[in-house]
This record gives sequence, structure tokens and C-alpha cells, in this order.
Amino acid sequence: MEIDTDRIDEVVLGLLWLTLHDDRRAWKGHDWDVMNRLYEQGMIYDPVNKAKSVVLTDEGLAKAEELFRALFAKSDEKAG
Repeated sequence: MEIDTDRIDEVVLGLLWLTLHDDRRAWKGHDWDVMNRLYEQGMIYDPVNKAKSVVLTDEGLAKAEELFRALFAKSDEKAG
């Protein structure tokens, strides 16, 4: 089976929105390969540190909200 890593990255970025705290920090309890790809895409700052959370970039924050709404909002809430 071939895995669509782009789609996995989108889902994880959407889930990072779910765990946001302190404006742009999210818990980084996701697969390290995904976190590294999100870092390489400029969505998050370097996840390799002792902190239990990762900081989203401006672009990552906006994209995370967009993906969260697209992937997880009920149909009547997606438009707004």
C-alpha cells in the first residue's frame, strides 16, 4: 500500500489546530516524520527541542484552521 503523506500532513496540521494553546502552540504528540515534513513546509518552527509543544508559523496557523474546518466541521458550519 502506498501512503499519501501529503494527506497525512494535512490531517495532522488540522489536528494541531485542535490542541492550540497560548495563541500558536500545539501539542506535538504526532509522528516525527510528519512533524519534520511540516517544519520543512514552513508550517511549524523546528520541533526538535525539549518542549512538549510546537509553535505554528503565521502560514501554518492559517492553514491549520482552514484544514480543521474543512476536515472536521459539520457541513452547515464549513461555509462560515
